[in-house]
Amino acid sequence: MTTNPFDLFDSWYAEARTSEINDSNAMALATSNAEGRLGLRMVLLKGHGPDGFVFYTNKEGRKATDLAANPQAALLFHWKSLRRQVRIEGSVSTVSAAEADAYFASRSRDSQLGAWASEQSRPLDSRATFETRFAAMKARFDGGDVPRPPHWSGYRVTPQTIEFWQDREHRLHERWVFTQSGDGWTEGMLYP
Repeated sequence: MTTNPFDLFDSWYAEARTSEINDSNAMALATSNAEGRLGLRMVLLKGHGPDGFVFYTNKEGRKATDLAANPQAALLFHWKSLRRQVRIEGSVSTVSAAEADAYFASRSRDSQLGAWASEQSRPLDSRATFETRFAAMKARFDGGDVPRPPHWSGYRVTPQTIEFWQDREHRLHERWVFTQSGDGWTEGMLYP
């Protein structure tokens, strides 16, 4: 064990990147709207460190409207190949425009165009409508860079608790929990 949960996460994440067949950076994101209605979906981790865990999305979709109403979230990484999970709970803030611009510029061109074409979480009458919108964005930005749309950014979950779970035989699992305490962390174990 370590007294720094970010060092432990880095170690486990490095192992997951070599053992998970698909999307070792996939994490479940749980949010709640103003009425307490829960939402859960998979997103991709795009950055992490002591300041938090970052993902990107359309700011007009369900997850973003939930976060605007209640800027708290939970994340879950499940690495089946390693028989491990990491749970994170914390407050949420938007990343800086510079961070969002830099990440958006690193995406494939079609992903950039898709961010412009998608009206995320809104009703869609047919796939053809989306494909037409995508083609229109392709024509609009033909021959030039695709700028980040104003409705697209990133979010940072700043952890207040991080729990590491390791599967063991006979359900005698190991659970370590780190809790934010001032400028540091307290750590302890939990019964499985």
